[in-house]
Amino acid sequence: MSNTLIVIGIAILAVGFFVLGLSLTLIIKGHHIDSEISTNKEMQRRGIKCAVQETREMDGTASCSESSSPLQGCAGNCSACDIEK
Repeated sequence: MSNTLIVIGIAILAVGFFVLGLSLTLIIKGHHIDSEISTNKEMQRRGIKCAVQETREMDGTASCSESSSPLQGCAGNCSACDIEK
């Protein structure tokens, strides 16, 4: 066998292994891995915030408290914290 076929075979096996691992997580837990800061309760409990929200809080350019309006840009929702605002 040529080295090219061996490398392609190993790459296919590695991708298959990772797809299987992600599928098992979905099957066992019953939901996708929640990596979004705005919806992950464990990240919120630990006080992790998105980088844009932290920068705005330090600069004082936006009110990023939990009680602020979502229209202001942060309000604990990282999907609302975009660089354009």
